[in-house]
Amino acid sequence: MTHDWWSRLYADDTPDAGGTDVADSLDDRFAEAARTLGAPGLPHRRQPAEAGPPDAGPPETPRGAEPTESGPPGAESSDVPPSDVPPPGAGEPGHEPDAEPTGARPFDRARAGDGPGRYAAYVGDRPPTYDPEPTAWPQAHAGHLDGLVPDTELDGASYGALTVRAASLRGDSARFRGRARHDALLTARFGAGDDALLLLAVAGSGRTAQAGPQAARDACQGIALAVGRNHARLVDDIRAGRRGALKPGLGRLTGRSLGLLGSRALERGLDPGEYTAWLRCLLLPVDPRCRTRVFFGAGPGGLFRLRDGRWDDIDPGESGGAGKTPDSGVPPFRFRADTARPGDTLLLCSPGMAEPLDGEPDFGRELAARWAARPAPGLAAFLSDVQLRVKGHADDRTAVAVWEG
Repeated sequence: MTHDWWSRLYADDTPDAGGTDVADSLDDRFAEAARTLGAPGLPHRRQPAEAGPPDAGPPETPRGAEPTESGPPGAESSDVPPSDVPPPGAGEPGHEPDAEPTGARPFDRARAGDGPGRYAAYVGDRPPTYDPEPTAWPQAHAGHLDGLVPDTELDGASYGALTVRAASLRGDSARFRGRARHDALLTARFGAGDDALLLLAVAGSGRTAQAGPQAARDACQGIALAVGRNHARLVDDIRAGRRGALKPGLGRLTGRSLGLLGSRALERGLDPGEYTAWLRCLLLPVDPRCRTRVFFGAGPGGLFRLRDGRWDDIDPGESGGAGKTPDSGVPPFRFRADTARPGDTLLLCSPGMAEPLDGEPDFGRELAARWAARPAPGLAAFLSDVQLRVKGHADDRTAVAVWEG
């Protein structure tokens, strides 16, 4: 009997039972039957569209719909350029246009720090334009699968008093537009025991360079090869404090690593002028008796130290921007060797992280509040910290942080 009335209720020729001219959906009919049987908590029947509140705004664009010409609502000129302005590098050889935006909506929620969560999801008066999660993948090419780059890389390690956390992720703009991550990250240990040497390398390229992601990874691989072959001598020089030998030696290794990019471009059939990268590195001896931390590289990015709850920009010549290069177009070599103190946190990062840290005080204060406490965050927490968002800053972010115990 039950099956009989249920079949009649859902027959195609059964007229709607409601008093409106809006056709019943399957959900409406199920709700009506459930109410008849006395099920509590079910919604009332839907009303005609005209019965909606008079002050209702326009319907939201469904996720996945095509965005308007000006990009997602609330987009700023620094985040989404108008559609009638060609993207940078559009007329340059080897440029591949960005994928069409997927229609992802801006992330429109309250700061997490104002709710049950412990920390804020963003800093500033308004949430950033783009959604906080990846939206579109870059277009793949069957002949260049070695160019595929994951959205996010995450790594970490602990050696005695040293705790290292490293992360590299696509910027919000690249995630929205289906553009590959142009930052690269490499972490490596050479040697064993107290004679081991840690290399932390960060590299990147211009966002309009089609082969930029591969060039950045080649730069990291090149410096890792050079450091690996010379790690024993480098450890001796660092322990002995031979800064006069370290600076020119690391300068030669950096120059060779970046210089080899031209030959790699020719091997790949690419224009060497388009196959360029910047490179920044840290060398950390594992020996607990040696507190010397060596920074070297060429190109933009940031080097910061968190001490006593306050950030210090210890490489002000390059942090927070593209950096100045001489007329030759080759960025100057940079070198710094410092003695770490217990409680310090050293941060090496790409411009996408350096710019908000250098120019947005709230960003620095929020990170300091998270990282000044001990112990160092776990991998998941560190990735969440690096993703702290600021409106107007949507580039790739790569950060390597070293906690001193």
